Amino acid sequence: MNAPLKLTDRKRQAIVDAAIAQFRSTGFESTSMDKIAASAGVSKRTVYNHFPSKDELFAQILHELWTSIASMPPPPYDPAKPLREQLLDLLSKKMAGLQDGYFLDLARVAIAEAIHSPERAQEMVARLSVKEEAVTTWLRAAQADGKLTRADPVLASQMLQGNLKTFAFWPQVTLNQPPLDEKTQRQVVETTVEMFLAYAG
Repeated sequence: MNAPLKLTDRKRQAIVDAAIAQFRSTGFESTSMDKIAASAGVSKRTVYNHFPSKDELFAQILHELWTSIASMPPPPYDPAKPLREQLLDLLSKKMAGLQDGYFLDLARVAIAEAIHSPERAQEMVARLSVKEEAVTTWLRAAQADGKLTRADPVLASQMLQGNLKTFAFWPQVTLNQPPLDEKTQRQVVETTVEMFLAYAG
C-alpha cells in the first residue's frame, strides 16, 4: 500500500494538475502562474517555491509524460512462447498505456505545445522515439529466432504502434474523443496482430 503524500507533495501535484488543465484550455502562452495558483488552490508564492518559472513547470509535465511511458516497458521476447500470444500481450500493454487518462492529458499538453513551439518539446520527442524502439528490439529478437520472415523491424514497429494510435491515441488527443471501451480495445489489438502475422509471420 502506498504511503499518503505529504502536504508539500500534494500541493506540488495539485500545481502540476492545475497547469495541465490550464495549458489544455488556454495554451502555454496564455496561461499565467496566477491562473495556475488559483486553479490549484495555493498561493502564487507556493507555485514559485516548487517551480521557479512556467518553463520549469512545463518541463515537469514532460518529465511526468516520459515517466508514465517508461513505467510500461514491453515484456522481453520469449522464444518458448507462441508469437501470436506474445504479440497480443505486447500490444495489449501498449494499448492500456495509450488509453490511460492521465497519460492522455499529459500528451495533449505536450503535443499542443510542440506544434506552437517545437524547440520546447524537442527533447521530449527524441526521448519518446527512443522509448518506442523497445518494440523494434522485441521484433528483432523474434526475427533472429526465425519467427518473422518478411518484416523489417523498424517499419513493422511503426506499423504496429501506428495502427493502435490511429484508434486509441490520436482521436483522443486531437479530437478529445473518449478512450475506447475494453471490447473495442481488444478488437483493435487482435485485428492488428492478425493482420501483421498474415504479412510477416
